[in-house]
Amino acid sequence: MTVATCDNPRCTCDPCGCDECRCAGPKLGDLERKVMEVVWDHTGDLTGRDVLDALPGYAYTTVATVLNRLSMKGYLLKWTDRRVVRYSAAGSHDDHTAAAMRDILDKAVDSNAALIRFAQRMSRSESEVLRRELTEHDDRPSAGGKGARS
Repeated sequence: MTVATCDNPRCTCDPCGCDECRCAGPKLGDLERKVMEVVWDHTGDLTGRDVLDALPGYAYTTVATVLNRLSMKGYLLKWTDRRVVRYSAAGSHDDHTAAAMRDILDKAVDSNAALIRFAQRMSRSESEVLRRELTEHDDRPSAGGKGARS
C-alpha cells in the first residue's frame, strides 16, 4: 500500500494519508459548529436522528443537510450501513482548533509578532504545556518537506 502525501502546508496528518487533503478546510457556521460539537462529544458514529435528538428545535431535513455539507467539506466521514446513513468525525475537536489557529496565523501580516502576542497572553500552565511539547518536538527527527516550518 502506498501512502499518499499532499502538498498542503497546513496538513495536520502525520503521516499524511490523504487522497485529497482537507486540513484547515472551510470555516464552520453556527449550526455546523453545533452539529460538530455533538459529533465530537459522542463516542462512535451517529445517524442524522441521533444528531437531531441532541439539537431540539431543528427540522430533520435541516440537520441532514448540514451533516451532508459537513461531509462534503471533509469534517465528517459518511457511509451507509443497512440503508442507514452514518457519520463520524474526520478529525478531533483539537485538530479543528489547531487548524483554525494555523489559518489565523497564516493570515497575519506579521505572524511572528502575532505568535509572540499570543504566547504573552497564555496562562502559566498553557505555557508549560507548549514548552514541553516544543522540547519533545525538537527531540524528534525532522519530518522534512511537507508540514515542516522554520
